[in-house]
Amino acid sequence: MIQNYLSSRAQKYTSKWIVLAIDLILMAITFIFSYLIRFNLTLNFDSGKLLLQLPVIMVVGLLSFLITGSYKGVIRHTGVRDIYNIFNAICLSSIITIFMVILNREMNYMEDFTVPLSIIIIHSLLAFMALSASRYIFKTAYYNLVKQFKITKNVIIYGAGESGILTQNALTSHSGSVSKVVGYIDRDNEKVGKNINGVRVYSPEVLTEFFIKAHDISEIIFSIQNIDRNQLRELVEELVDFPVQVKIVPPIEDWINGELKISQIKQVQIEDLLDRAPINIKNGRISGELRNKSIIVTGGAGSIGSELVRQIANCEYKSLIVIDQAESALYDLQQELKQNGFHNFIPIVGDIRDKNRMSTIFQEYRPNMVFHAAAYKHVPLMEYNSYEAIKINVAGTKVIVDLSLDNNVDKFIFVSTDKAVNPTNVMGATKRIAEMYISCAEQYKKTKFITTRFGNVLGSNGSVIPLFKKQIEKGGPLTVTHKDITRYFMTIPEAAQLVLEAGGMGQGGEIFIFDMGESVKIYDLAKNMIKLSGLRYPEDIDIKITGLRPGEKLYEELLANGEDTMPTYHKKIMIGKSRELFYEETKSKINELCVSNMFFNENTVKLMKEIVPEYVSNNSDLCKLDKKETKVDSDGIKSAKILQS
Repeated sequence: MIQNYLSSRAQKYTSKWIVLAIDLILMAITFIFSYLIRFNLTLNFDSGKLLLQLPVIMVVGLLSFLITGSYKGVIRHTGVRDIYNIFNAICLSSIITIFMVILNREMNYMEDFTVPLSIIIIHSLLAFMALSASRYIFKTAYYNLVKQFKITKNVIIYGAGESGILTQNALTSHSGSVSKVVGYIDRDNEKVGKNINGVRVYSPEVLTEFFIKAHDISEIIFSIQNIDRNQLRELVEELVDFPVQVKIVPPIEDWINGELKISQIKQVQIEDLLDRAPINIKNGRISGELRNKSIIVTGGAGSIGSELVRQIANCEYKSLIVIDQAESALYDLQQELKQNGFHNFIPIVGDIRDKNRMSTIFQEYRPNMVFHAAAYKHVPLMEYNSYEAIKINVAGTKVIVDLSLDNNVDKFIFVSTDKAVNPTNVMGATKRIAEMYISCAEQYKKTKFITTRFGNVLGSNGSVIPLFKKQIEKGGPLTVTHKDITRYFMTIPEAAQLVLEAGGMGQGGEIFIFDMGESVKIYDLAKNMIKLSGLRYPEDIDIKITGLRPGEKLYEELLANGEDTMPTYHKKIMIGKSRELFYEETKSKINELCVSNMFFNENTVKLMKEIVPEYVSNNSDLCKLDKKETKVDSDGIKSAKILQS
């Protein structure tokens, strides 16, 4: 161990002294060349004086190098700072030499040591160029030698601006990099055909399969700052058919200490290509609404609930109570918050169906606001587990709603889903019934009840994109239930922002709906994910059509029949105008549903269809509860009307 330590120390200091020795030799050589240049490349000068002056110049150079530490830099990582240190060393050496010459003239110590001022100036310029060039030559030779013994991949950088140049520097200056930049792509005609750092700039038209194969290109890296999402999607879609990986450089503000690291260059994610501009809500309404408030988040360890907790944690709340029955997920969230410096929160393992337990929590913490995100949400699972779906999504919501009324909670914000609109499955129907019960509770005018309704959340537990990623890792195939199935998508932070904004702007009774842009065809999404992984469809990974799952429908909706919207101050957020309800009758039936469910009554789904007339099952055994009545109109054309049995 001691031997290894001494060996490493010896190697470290040996390299420094070698650099110092080379620098001194270059100082001597350039001093000789300065005499030759001064005397027009002839030997018409006193060589005896030169030999007398040379050791003094080397000693002065040694002293300058030791003072500035210019020899201590790692040569293969030479940068601007190292060149700056060389400049300082040469300047210091010249100043000392001039001072010695002037002093010698005055004191007349050594008659032969009078160095002409022109020689000193020429020597300074030559020495600076020689020392800088030596480092550059060594650095270039080192990387060329290292690259020869590494498996390299050829890379094209899309964007020949400042960001693209910095990306090339990051790829080429890192000793662990195995990438070689073989070209830039840029639409600027003034740059096309020119070289940047020895790399040619091409126009986008050259990006053909022949060009990519001819140059053996493995990756195309987008390095365009502030690129529009739609523009990025169009550019990437032009490339996904090629056998290359498509990556993207993050915004400059996300670079570490202002420098781009190779690890930050990430593969383009399918989220980056959604045909929808991301929502950004930046105002003081949310933080002002949460300030000094006691807040409860149910389902706080889930996908939406945990993001709500993360965003609330940045506000000046009084207390934050996080309730979830999943202890492992709640523990992980607790540790994450602690590591990020958040401590004023209370994680509670609890079941929202347990009214006594929930009542104790409400009485102890006296919440001002409740964010209700706890729910069962998997459509196929809930289709044949209606007891659990009703118990959590309806009865559990009813418990939290009733306790909010009893404890004078200021605001209750409910996280709903687009599957509650014209539901075709048990899960969607239970969420619609929960919305209806909340509308009934709003009539008491004690607590402001607010509902948020949005589509699928990217990256949430059970969503399609994590499933596709796992299937790609296993080599496929990707499973899609129907070739024409479409869905709306949004990111988890966006969903949480919408819920928080609803809590800030809602005055009670609203259903907030998010403009999610165009719906996405899942089949096309699967193909793009395969291609973004650098694989080919269907040669490398195929897509298998499995058929619609129980309760699943082809198209999701954000508004039911008879519903309309009103605008808000944010163009992406609307308020849904829902149909009028017979509140007492609706509440009575919902209570009946919860009681019937407690006794495992087989007619609970039938009762759900009575409460939600538009609930018509699809691709499910529960379709038998929907009777069809066939009519013939005056033209003899048959039509079918769904009736609940």
